[in-house]
Amino acid sequence: MVPTHRAWAFAWVLVACVADDGSAGDTITDTTDTTDTTGDSDGDTAAGASTYQGEVWADNWSAMYVGETLVMEDSVSITTERSFNAEVFTFEATPPFLLSVVMKDYIENDSGLEYIGQPNQQMGDGGYIAQITDLDTDDVVAVSSSDWRCVTIHEAPLNKDCEDDPNPEETCEASISDEPTGWMSEDFDDSAWTNASEYTAAEVSPKEGYNEITWDPSAALIWGADLESHNTILCRTWVMS
Repeated sequence: MVPTHRAWAFAWVLVACVADDGSAGDTITDTTDTTDTTGDSDGDTAAGASTYQGEVWADNWSAMYVGETLVMEDSVSITTERSFNAEVFTFEATPPFLLSVVMKDYIENDSGLEYIGQPNQQMGDGGYIAQITDLDTDDVVAVSSSDWRCVTIHEAPLNKDCEDDPNPEETCEASISDEPTGWMSEDFDDSAWTNASEYTAAEVSPKEGYNEITWDPSAALIWGADLESHNTILCRTWVMS
């Protein structure tokens, strides 16, 4: 069922290609193949369906579903350090429809740290922004915001003073859980989830790909309640038109 809250979402994604030296480049991948989520097997737009374009930037990785159908997965693996990716794609759907998003920050292991054993060993920080445009009307119909309902399923380190430890996997504490069963279904009860936290660009420091998109003023950078220790986050939002 459609919940009473009307959260916004989006679905174009840019991809920052990783250079040979491990640093993120600024090449954008335009994945323009249309994913039909309407159930029309011949590929034609079903009655009442619209074609949508999504724009997404993530630090480091994200995937998006319409209901339980995958419509975008970051083309750069989550195991890639320093990937700050923007992807572009289109899909068809009949409103109202549910967007389900997985977002992850890169971590080397369950300690929640990166660059382990190197001088810059640290907690990484995440960030995500998205917008969806109805290509039939050219209207932005959904954006990332604190209206999104989210839950963090990997949080580490819980004790941030372990950040400099030589064996952080042994000393850093974590809270890790599986994805809730059925969380992408329309009738899943997300009332126990929390609203996404919004952040400024100064707090997130978005890098490659981010500036290649003209973001709607209402689109916010979001994440869990802690940019550093919330590493895997699930979010849900409804697109109403």
